[in-house]
Order: sequence, then structure tokens, then C-alpha cells
Amino acid sequence: MSRIILNSASVLALSCLAAMPTLAQDASPLTDIISVSGHQLDTGQIDRLDPATLPPSGPDAAALIARLPGAAAVGNGVLSSQVQYRGLSGGRINLRIDGQNFESGGPNLMDPPLHYAPIALIERIEVDRSVSPVRSGPGLAGGVNTVFKQVGFGETGQWQTRYDLTVAGRTADDSRSIGGVVGIANDQFRVQLLGSSESGDDISWPGGMIGGSAHERLVYGAGLGYRTGVHEFSLDLRRQETNATGNPPFAMDIRYFDTDFARIGYRGDWDGVNVSAHLAVADIAHAMNNYDLRPAPAMAAMYRESLATARTVSGGGDAAFAALGGSLRLGVDGEQAEHDLVITNPNNANFVLNSLSAITMERTGAFAEWTGEVGGWQTELGLRADRHRAEAGPASVGTAVPAMPGMLAMAFNATDRRLDDTTLDAVARLWHPVSETTTLRLTLARKTRAPGYVERFAWLPTEASGGLADGNTYVGNPDLTPETAWIAEAGLDWASGAAYARPTVFYRSVDDFIQGVPYDTTPGVIDTPVEMVSAMNGDPTPLRFANTDARLYGLDLDFGYRFNTDWHLDGTASWVRGERRDIDDNLYRIAPPSLRLGLSRDAAHWSATLETVAVAEQSEVSASNSEVETPGFVLVNLYGSWTLREGVSLSAGVENLFDQSYRQHLGGYNRNAGSDVGLGERLPGSGRSLGLRLSLQG
Repeated sequence: MSRIILNSASVLALSCLAAMPTLAQDASPLTDIISVSGHQLDTGQIDRLDPATLPPSGPDAAALIARLPGAAAVGNGVLSSQVQYRGLSGGRINLRIDGQNFESGGPNLMDPPLHYAPIALIERIEVDRSVSPVRSGPGLAGGVNTVFKQVGFGETGQWQTRYDLTVAGRTADDSRSIGGVVGIANDQFRVQLLGSSESGDDISWPGGMIGGSAHERLVYGAGLGYRTGVHEFSLDLRRQETNATGNPPFAMDIRYFDTDFARIGYRGDWDGVNVSAHLAVADIAHAMNNYDLRPAPAMAAMYRESLATARTVSGGGDAAFAALGGSLRLGVDGEQAEHDLVITNPNNANFVLNSLSAITMERTGAFAEWTGEVGGWQTELGLRADRHRAEAGPASVGTAVPAMPGMLAMAFNATDRRLDDTTLDAVARLWHPVSETTTLRLTLARKTRAPGYVERFAWLPTEASGGLADGNTYVGNPDLTPETAWIAEAGLDWASGAAYARPTVFYRSVDDFIQGVPYDTTPGVIDTPVEMVSAMNGDPTPLRFANTDARLYGLDLDFGYRFNTDWHLDGTASWVRGERRDIDDNLYRIAPPSLRLGLSRDAAHWSATLETVAVAEQSEVSASNSEVETPGFVLVNLYGSWTLREGVSLSAGVENLFDQSYRQHLGGYNRNAGSDVGLGERLPGSGRSLGLRLSLQG
């Protein structure tokens, strides 16, 4: 049965979970591990009680992470949600799938990394509780690694068959999914096949249907592993085909993403030196248009289809060994990503805009990380340096394109289109048991992020913004410098008797924060070629990406109390503020304060949870991004799980039990005219929805 297990240094739990499990052997108090597995936990041990199952709530893996304190989901489409962590999202979070970093296939982040993580294939999601350690790569916020299900090695030389399968559905969008992994293994070899198939119609809400919110996704692949002594080799291949899938906050919807993944890995022990290495490729072909899943434009000249490709080659290796009274890890890593984007009109072969042509983004990094004890504190100290190179090919336009975009292309081609940066990260994470019940945590860090290719090279004013979905048109800025965040966090893990709490306070001061600002000093006065082209596209006040200064600060925690062996209460609370430091404005799309509470009842073979989610209004909005305030709301959910027999479990749940109409602040604004949601209105959450999920393991 699908479950969430949070491992921590003390007895902790996520909100609405029915257990307070202990720290995993390979985890630290600075890592949350959300396990979505089918194993029935031993309810006889007080430190490993059976958690309540998550309700079957659709294909969005970001919704799992949103249950963590400090986390939220940015709703850009049913398969396009981003993770927000303590106010930061998008490329500022170090997101990986099975340890693999790769670039999005499109300029508007319609395929953020979790787009490639169907829930039926997920074994666990590992979330860094503070900043991401240097071994995981650069990034301003925490790190997230989604680990797929896998057939593990056997105990003996005898071959064994194994499987982990899930079938699910829900009524909000009449969706259905099936997926999992099957394979055979012994103590030296493992061979597996994995796959999932999902589809759903438009999402219902109390006011009708959200037009253009259907989805369709297919994943299939294979993997194998070989182990000899203390050495292990692996190969994983995967293909994903996302077909017609709606993105109402954007000007276009997904026509397809055809993506191939390949990864080879090694890990082993060389006389006490633990060595690991990997090489991976992600190859993405993407098409989006404005006429398949929404009313077609009234004029043939307004039809648009964009074709994009992205190819990322990544790799790295590290070695860990005893040194300086602890463990020292030294490593190198890097990636090279190539991007292309062409905008077309299917009714006119001569309407072509090669707006992002032959983009190359390269990063080469090295790091050193030491863990050990310093003055009674368990300590993790890390340093990393990265060299970044970005280059853009020449822009061009077709003969049917008006003259003004051609002038912008020529001006762009006359600029220096090769850029180089160096970034330096430093992280100190410390934790210390101050009593039998309390562990203190401290984090100090300097973290960086290099500008993305849209932020640097977008010469044509369009709504491509790396996933902001705010309706503004943007142009890039080749003079951008990397973002630098100075971070301080403090927290504690406390557990005493039947109660626990885990609060954290944090502060991030970000220099050179990349933000959209007015294109020039006379916004609304159309006196430049960029503003003229932008006005032709419907926005007379375009924005350009620029370095600003920002700060983010807040508090989050999870907590709970067990009344007896049958009943317990668990919850999370999150509050974050994001502000500009250079002007009097707020950062865009910051999650409002929220509180989640779950009252659970456990029995020998079943559990049930009544959950309340309270979200405050968000009035601290960004004037620079024309952001609209949202009111608060309260939702009630009910869900439970049953173990039918060993290896077979059933989960059921009702989301939004009272069918309330509400708007998530992190949801985008509707751009689809064929909907029961008005144009320009904030997209609503789904109405009452029944979900079912059957899990089979063996």
C-alpha cells in the first residue's frame, strides 16, 4: 500500500501520518525521506507505527512533497507542477530523478523534473531539510531526489521473481493509472522491467470543468545490475511519452514530450575507499500549441506551434575515505545541455522564428565534503566550485514574419553570445543532542545559481519565462550574474513520551536575485522595438530579467501527539515571506501560511485519517509581476487503508469532502477560453473527489 514514511533523528512524522518512525541508517537529521512503498510496518513497535496512507490524489508527485513543512506545489498543469521549498522553486531547487540531473525540454518548464516521476513508479522521495549538500550540486534551496522502484539483489544464487504494482483511479478527472516494476534477481544479477500508463479527462470543480486540463502519460523501461564482491554495476533505460496534456496557465498546451533516459553507474570499495561514478543522458523532444486543447484562434495567422529539443549529458564520480577524524568525500561532476526552440504557424510554412537556437549550457564542478565530530557536534562541512559556460547560436526569422522581430534578431546576433561564470558554494550543517529528548540543528551556507538560458538569451518578447506563468512577456539579459544566497537556519528535533515537534527558523539573503523588471524607465510608453513587438503580442509593458536583491525568511514545523495505541494527531505548519531588498515589493508566487492537521485511528489491518487543511489569505503579492491576492480557505479530507492480505492492500480517500470552491495561491491564471473558469481568473482546486488505489507486492 502506498505510504509516506518520514525518517528523522528523533521520533518524527509528517502531517496526517499515523506513525513516528526512526532515523534511517543512511540518513541524517537533515534529510527527510518520504517512502512510498508497499511494506506493512510493524505496529507492535512504538517507534515504527503504521502511517496513514496518502489518498489517491492524481498523478502529481509534487503534491507528495507539499506535505512537508516548508514545501508547497506550484500548479502549472496536472503534469507540470513545480516544487516550492521555503519560497524558492524552479531551477533554484536541486531536483533529480534517480540521482540524474537534466534540463527541462521547453522554455516554460512544462516538464519540470517531477513530470518524469509517475507516482506508480516511485519508491521514495528524499528531501534535504535545509540546503542541499555540495555533493548534490549547486542550487539555492533544498534538494529533492526521487528514487524509482527497483528489483533488488537476492540473498542466494537462486533466481526469484519480484513485483511491485499499483492500480489507481479518481473521480475528479475520471483518471486511471497502472504501473510498477517486475523482475527477477539472485545474489549477483537483477533484471527488471518497469512501466506505467496514465490518462485523465478535464478536472471538475464546484463551478464546472477546468477546460484543457486532461493528461496522458506513458513510461516504459528496463534495468539490470551486476554485483561481484564489493563492486556493483547498473544500467537503466527509460522512455517517456507524454501526449496531449493541458496547461491552462500558459499560452499553449503540451502536444507531446518524447523523452529517452539512459544511465550507467558503479559503486564499490577499494581497500576502504568507497568509490561511485555515473554517466547519464536525457534526450527530450517537445511540441506545444494553442489549438488542440483549447478553442482555436479566430484567425489563421494566430495559430502557433512551438517545437523544442533539449539534450543533457551528465556525469560524475567521487571517493569517500577516512580522514581528519571523520570521513572525507572528494568528487567531480558536470553536465552539458543543448537547447533549440522554433516558433511556427502550421498554416504558413514561412512563419518561422528561431528564437532560441543552438543554445549550449555547460557546467563543470568539483567538491570536497567532510563529516565528523567537532566539539560534540556532528558536522558536515562542504565546499564546491563550478565553472559555467553559456553560448547561443544566431537567431533567424522566416519571410512571413513582420520586420520588427527580424530587427531584434539582427540586434541579438550582433551581441557577444558566449558567457562564462564561476560560482563558489560553502555549506556547514551541524546537529547536536542537547538531551535525551532534544537535538539541535544549525545550518550556515553560501549557495549559488547560474542564470538559465531563457533568462540570458530570450531576445524575442514572449511569455517564455521558465515557468512563472504570470501572463507577462519577457526578454533575457546576457549581462546577468549568478545569484548568491547567504543562508542561516536553526531548528530542533524534540520528542518526549507521546509528543514530538520539529520547528525550524530560516533566513536567506539573496544577492543578484533574478527577477522580471520593467523593460525600461518608461513602462507603458511604446518607444523601443522590444516594446513594439511585445505590444503586438498583447502586452505593452514587457519585463526583462535583471539582477535584484531579495530576502526570504520564515518558520515551519511538524508536530504530533499520540493519545494511545489507537489514536494520534499529527500536523505541519508553514510560514514564509519573500521580499525585494532593492525596492518595496514582494517576491512572486510565495506560498501563504498554512496548517495541516490529521486525526488518525489505527487498527491491526486498517487505518483511517480525518484531515483538515487551513490556508491563509495571501496579500503580500508582487506588483512587478501583476500578481493577484487570494483569500484563505479550509478543506477537509478523509482517507484510509486496508491490508487485505500479505502483499495486497487497498487505499481509498475523499478529497475536498464538502466540495468547496477554492483557489490555490500557487495556481496559475486561466488562459483557456474553453473552460468554466473565466479568462484571467486564478485556476481553482478540484472539487470533491473519490480515489482508489490497489497495491500488489511480492
